[in-house]
Amino acid sequence: MKDVDDLLARMSPEEKAAQLTQFFYFKLPAEAAKPDPALGFDSEAQPRAVEESLRTGGAGSLLFVTDPAEINRLQRLAIEGNPHGVPLLFGFDVIHGLRTIFPVPIAMAASWDPETIERGQAVAAREARAVGIHWTFAPMVDIARDPRWGRIVEGAGEDPYLGAVVAAAQVRGFQNDNGVIAGPKHFAGYGAAIGGRDYDQADISDHELWNVYFPPFQAAVEAGAGNVMTAYMNLNGVPASASHWLFTEVLRDTWGFDGFVVTDANAARNLVTHGYARDLAEAGARAVTAGVDMEMAISDPAYAHLAGNVDVEVLDQRARKVLEAKAKLGLFDNPYVDEDNARQVLADPAHRDVARVAAQRSAVLLRNEGDLLPLDAGTLGSIAVIGPLADSRRDTLGPWVFDYDLSETVTVLDGVRQAAGDRLRVDYAQGIPVAQRTFPSMFDMFGGNAPSDPEGFDPEAAFAEAVTKATAADVAVVVLGEWQNMIGEAASRSSLELPGRQLDLLKAIVATGTPTVLLVMNGRPLDLRWAAEHVPAILDIWYPGTQGGHAVADLLFGAVSPGGKLPFTWPRTVGQVPMIYAHTTSHEPENQARRYWDEASTPLFPFGHGLSYARFGFSGLTIDNPSSVRDEPVAVSVEVTNDSDREAAEVVQLYLHQRHGTASRPVRELKGFQRVVVPARSSRRVEFTVGPQQRRYWNAGARDWVLDASTFDVWVGGSSEASLHGTFEVS
Repeated sequence: MKDVDDLLARMSPEEKAAQLTQFFYFKLPAEAAKPDPALGFDSEAQPRAVEESLRTGGAGSLLFVTDPAEINRLQRLAIEGNPHGVPLLFGFDVIHGLRTIFPVPIAMAASWDPETIERGQAVAAREARAVGIHWTFAPMVDIARDPRWGRIVEGAGEDPYLGAVVAAAQVRGFQNDNGVIAGPKHFAGYGAAIGGRDYDQADISDHELWNVYFPPFQAAVEAGAGNVMTAYMNLNGVPASASHWLFTEVLRDTWGFDGFVVTDANAARNLVTHGYARDLAEAGARAVTAGVDMEMAISDPAYAHLAGNVDVEVLDQRARKVLEAKAKLGLFDNPYVDEDNARQVLADPAHRDVARVAAQRSAVLLRNEGDLLPLDAGTLGSIAVIGPLADSRRDTLGPWVFDYDLSETVTVLDGVRQAAGDRLRVDYAQGIPVAQRTFPSMFDMFGGNAPSDPEGFDPEAAFAEAVTKATAADVAVVVLGEWQNMIGEAASRSSLELPGRQLDLLKAIVATGTPTVLLVMNGRPLDLRWAAEHVPAILDIWYPGTQGGHAVADLLFGAVSPGGKLPFTWPRTVGQVPMIYAHTTSHEPENQARRYWDEASTPLFPFGHGLSYARFGFSGLTIDNPSSVRDEPVAVSVEVTNDSDREAAEVVQLYLHQRHGTASRPVRELKGFQRVVVPARSSRRVEFTVGPQQRRYWNAGARDWVLDASTFDVWVGGSSEASLHGTFEVS
């Protein structure tokens, strides 16, 4: 490995500062949307300026390049232009796949299956490294408790325990044997932006930071994450990207993080916008002394002003972290990409198999009255597949993907037709026009691809055609939700209603009397109150990715049983948000369900909810040590019985409640789960350990972690509403 200390000793302050700058390098295709002026760069002049910087050793990293030949060309420019031959670090947003696109992250979290999550990110890492990407700006581990926030789609939902398990699995998948640096983001509290509005300030108590928002980051660090990304917004009055407390006291001093920190795009420059720094020189100095090693810059970086404005010792500390990352990746010895190998890796059919299984395991069966699902192909003559999302390749992939092959994407319609073969007639109707966002986003140029209707589209005729085809069919499969560019960064919503005329279409289809299955394509909970009363079967398929259509067909026709569970509480209406299951006991707990004058204050579907084609029961709860001391673990076990004729997976969930202590604790908190496969007409005993780690919490009064002596309630079952109950005492 390169001797980093020797290299640092030979570098000037300006050369060290250059290593701390990452530039966007984005050549837009001719048909792409023109950049919003708010981005601050000219899409033609900016790449030329970056290349000039490379020729003079003026950058340490680039992002947004995925072509292996282009990466090799730029790498050669940098190595030849740097007096010490220092290679570039190439980063990219590999959020849920590179060429092979997996279900969106919130969907992968809904699998409650760390092994599936890890395998998916290992495939993404293999493809990324093959083309020359060394570092992925993922996982996003922000806790999201307001579904109006568009970036809920990138995380694991509302729960810190589930979020921590998912974060660690993603880091292991990216980094184990793949040579790609994982970069958990956004540290910290970004998901708590007021009003669910992207980039707005977050005001979070210490109690919530330590108990709710920090655990997924700590889990990612403990799993070995090599990078952490800052958050854009003000956290409790201080811009997160300049918080010494976050990046030095918490991240490094408390958790022992040994990697490097990067700002989000232009976040160092934005310290001036926040009114925290008077100019770019002060902005750069404040961020770097807070513990932020690298600036991600679209143009005119604040870190270009570091030399002479910060101590050399600080520059050495920050540059050492970046150079060590390059050395660990072997870039000093092998900086270039094998282009032939890249083509082979991207074409590997095994990657698509992993994506298909991930989409199967992520789907959540919300409702299945009368066992309408699975469909029996032997008794059906025809199926009507209806809705503008049913045959949209781009929407099937979901947001925030860039290097996909659209031609290989399998839509729901494709999957149903291939599964039906010659046995069934499959008709299709779009039904309604594509809904458009009220305000175009600057992120449309980064793969937003605003949808449009076919030329000559007649809305009234299309609606009537959908109703006619549903009337003539034995079953209607209606695919509704949000277009993928309506969610993600800069895509928060003030409503959770189905966009456009989708609800009208659904009501018209149900009114035909044809049995109806609703497939929901989404990344956040939507207002399904009417559907939950009138549609017998509802399956949440999320944005299922490259193999999504095949996976959906497998689920519809019963080749596999749904086993996913909700990673968030599903509210009835936007007026209830934020709504979480892990709330504290109210003043009048007996009236918890009646907090609103005009609506129940209960969710439409609870956290952890998800049905199966099998029938599961829970019994025989045992607690091995019902009276223990504070530092002793307690073993909890339960019998899970599959009382059906088919093998299926169930996610067994354990919830804990501390009855009394030195603080009020939530009515229930997830503290363990296992996804287990139970054969037909069989039982399986599942065991959990509830130790000090599961019982401790950060106490605002003590300003420290505490373990209270108390009585603890335990529930085990298939959702946060589990009823099988036991207790134990801790003295």
